[in-house]
Amino acid sequence: QVQLVESGGGLVQAGDSLRLSCTVSGRTSSFYTMGWFRQAPGKERDFVAGISVSSGITEYADEVKGRFTISRDNAKNTVYLQMNSLKPEETAVYYCAARTRWSIEHDWRSYDYWGQGTQVTVSS
Repeated sequence: QVQLVESGGGLVQAGDSLRLSCTVSGRTSSFYTMGWFRQAPGKERDFVAGISVSSGITEYADEVKGRFTISRDNAKNTVYLQMNSLKPEETAVYYCAARTRWSIEHDWRSYDYWGQGTQVTVSS
C-alpha cells in the first residue's frame, strides 16, 4: 500500500519561512518523480515544484522561483519543500504527489498518488 504523508504546514506571517515534508511508504521504487501542488479555496490545483527522484533535477512554477526549494532524501524516502518569503496569496492546502514516470509534469492529473494535504496560512 502506497502512502504519502505531508507535514510542516501552519500559520505564519508574510515574509516568514516554512519547510514542508512528504514521507513516502510502500512501493517507493515505482516513483520516479515527486511534486508539490497547492490549492486555494475555489481555485484549481496548481503546480508548485517537482523533482526527479534519481537525478535531482527540479522545476518550479514561475511565481515561486528563487523563493522555494524542493529537495529529496532518498534514504529517508522524504521530499521537502522549503518556502521562503511567503505571501498571503500563497495560503492554500499544499499537496505532495508521486508520479510513476520520469518527466516532471505541471498538470496535477499526471500524478498517480497523493497525500492528504497540509494547510499553509500566511497572514498579512
